[in-house]
Amino acid sequence: MPVRLAVRTLRERRHREADRRFGARLLGSAAVAAVAAVPFGLLLVLVEGRWRPLRRLDSEAAHSLHTTALDHPEWTSTLRFLSDRVWDPFTLRLVVGLLTLWLLYRRAWRLAAWSAVTATAGGIIGLLVKVIVERARPSLEDPVARAPGFSFPSGHAMTATTSFAILLLVLLPMVPRAWRPLCWGVAGLSVVGVGFTRIALGVHWFSDVVGGWLLGLAVVALTAWAFEAWRADAGRGHADVTEGLEPELTQAHPEPEPRRG
Repeated sequence: MPVRLAVRTLRERRHREADRRFGARLLGSAAVAAVAAVPFGLLLVLVEGRWRPLRRLDSEAAHSLHTTALDHPEWTSTLRFLSDRVWDPFTLRLVVGLLTLWLLYRRAWRLAAWSAVTATAGGIIGLLVKVIVERARPSLEDPVARAPGFSFPSGHAMTATTSFAILLLVLLPMVPRAWRPLCWGVAGLSVVGVGFTRIALGVHWFSDVVGGWLLGLAVVALTAWAFEAWRADAGRGHADVTEGLEPELTQAHPEPEPRRG
């Protein structure tokens, strides 16, 4: 009897420790989402209120980069190629779609659902905010590029943020550790590069791009939070963000979800 009591006590202690760790992870995920969502909300208020310092910053950045674009047509052509071909939202969504199909083939059902929901939610939320804010795009003399629709937030910047985050969090477990910093660097450079091209081409304000980054980060943080909650509920260990959302993906045949009850 004392042995059974000791085992039960040990199990209860482990459960309490797991609960505390899980709670800390959820709070951490919520904090990351808030760090992105709160600044976005503040930025939205400033944009809607036409705050003069922000308008001045937007205007100066737009006109300065527009002058450079007019003076260097070859450089401008490169930016247009990157923006409209390499980092185009359609291209990035196609890549994420192919990744999702591959996950379905690997029977990583939950991870495939997370990928699809994150990409879809990002697109829908970005479009809704554009329609609500109805901010006009920059109007420049002799424009080097044009884009339809409203301006805030930048759809290119938001799609790049969600798409590269999905690629990183899904594929990192399959990348050797020595190469992972390079992957993070390439993803970060791409996200920043997308925003820069949109401002330099004169189709977005600086604050549009920052808004796209922040809103995209908030969407990824919230969906990753939900995925982490499922892992804990299913009895799987915590996955460090530097390891990807599901380290088990490296297995040829991922372990089946543990039965409950």
